[in-house]
Amino acid sequence: MIRPSQLLRLLHINWVLVRNGLDEVVLATHLFRPVRFLRYLAPWHRLTRDTPRGVRIRKALEDLGPIFIKFGQILSTRRDLLPDDISIELAKLQDRVPPFAGAHARQLVERAFQRPVSEVFQSFDEQPLASASVAQVHAATLITGEDVVVKVLRPGIEPVIRRDVSLLRYIAGLAERYWREGKRLRPCEIVGEFEKTLYDELDLLREAANASQLRRNFADSELLHVPEVYWPWCRRNVMVMERIYGLPVNDLEALRNAGVELKALSERGVEIFFTQVFRHNFFHADMHPGNIFVAPDGQYMAVDFGIMGTLSPEDQRYLAENFLAFFRRDYRRVAELHVESEWVPQGTRVDEFEAAIRTVCEPIFERPLKEISFGQLLLRLFQTARRFNMQVQPQLVLLQKTLLNIEGLGRQLYPDLDLWQTAKPFLERWMSEQVGGRAFLGRMRRSLPEWSERLPEIPALLHRALQQSADGKLRVQWESRELQRLRDEMRASSHRTMSAIVGGAFLISASLIYGLDGFSPMMVGGAPLLTWVFGALAVAFLLQAWLDD
Repeated sequence: MIRPSQLLRLLHINWVLVRNGLDEVVLATHLFRPVRFLRYLAPWHRLTRDTPRGVRIRKALEDLGPIFIKFGQILSTRRDLLPDDISIELAKLQDRVPPFAGAHARQLVERAFQRPVSEVFQSFDEQPLASASVAQVHAATLITGEDVVVKVLRPGIEPVIRRDVSLLRYIAGLAERYWREGKRLRPCEIVGEFEKTLYDELDLLREAANASQLRRNFADSELLHVPEVYWPWCRRNVMVMERIYGLPVNDLEALRNAGVELKALSERGVEIFFTQVFRHNFFHADMHPGNIFVAPDGQYMAVDFGIMGTLSPEDQRYLAENFLAFFRRDYRRVAELHVESEWVPQGTRVDEFEAAIRTVCEPIFERPLKEISFGQLLLRLFQTARRFNMQVQPQLVLLQKTLLNIEGLGRQLYPDLDLWQTAKPFLERWMSEQVGGRAFLGRMRRSLPEWSERLPEIPALLHRALQQSADGKLRVQWESRELQRLRDEMRASSHRTMSAIVGGAFLISASLIYGLDGFSPMMVGGAPLLTWVFGALAVAFLLQAWLDD
């Protein structure tokens, strides 16, 4: 049941769309189509129709809050899917969200440190360097002389996020229950993953830890520079880290003037991504252009580590094999891997799935990014997924989002980039490190301390098992996901049957009472009161049985 607060939020979303001249979005819904003519009578129609549509969309997303801003940030990197006027405006959401007052930021910092700003910093600029959906950044200089940036969480942001996430959960629940594609797309799990990453962003201590880990991973690398974190001045809502001086990655003119080779830069970006995902298993999952800078020597510089992704070893291995088989055009292996990992149902015919994948992917090989219509590719992939009942993997949502950002960034930097050929050598090298004798010895070396602790216990455990077997006391416990699913279905079926029986009993009782003349002196609308009560209970139970079906 939708809560009053969620209903009010839905009304507010519609009001923001209307107020920003996007009333055609609201009036395009089936409910409001009969009154579409009213938009021409609205007082704001004449005021907003002259404002460019990109500006109206950006302002609406800013008014709606952090979740909608993040959606706009993702879209802003996809210039192949959006008209230029809209994507240019949405790019302003990357670091130019309307800021909150600098004086308020100073107060928040002083409250977090429990001392005046002047005791920590030589200088603190109240004019923010950048402002995003969750926090904003101010330039400062520590007492010890280091140039730093101070990241301050937006005041009152947590209740706003909780409100919108609860609405998303409600909508996802409806979709999963009543939408035909709901079970396959698993919207509740996707919202759950999204919710977790959003709440992670609200803890700047977690972000500081992420930055420190990523800095260690690339400590001796010339590919990526990660700013140093100043831990003594980090709190849950305030973080202090090294200030970097670089060029925005999407300022192509500035990069060319600095002598940066864009082709090499785009190739290094692909290598950084695959290094994070497969070698370190810890990747920056918010790589939109507002978070990426370039040093004059061509080294990448990253900021904003609130959203980081990891993969399980199984998903990591399956992904690497999928990528490699895809780059080699071994579509049968891609199909087999999808079945093995249960991303498609076990009964799927591998040959049919192989043919479908070949039809979608073959046209995009040996072509640069600028010649590939990713909008068309995504559409055909969705159609293939629906045909073979391929389930969405919620644990891979962050990776898919990052891939979209990386590809969009590569399209801006160097449209002639051959993404496949750039990534293939890295994956082949990584796979050679994961299989074979050298990989086996490496795993044995890592497992040796654990085995050295457990080895002395093995004879006693083996003797105990054999003794229990001889005494007839050995019991084997077996669990099966299929068996558990069958139990759940039987329990649900039993619940539906019971609801239907109880509802039918109440319905019969209501009919019998209604037929007894003079049974009750309490009459409502010409029928005994118990008739109405039993009738209402019958409707409730029968409706529950129908909804559970």
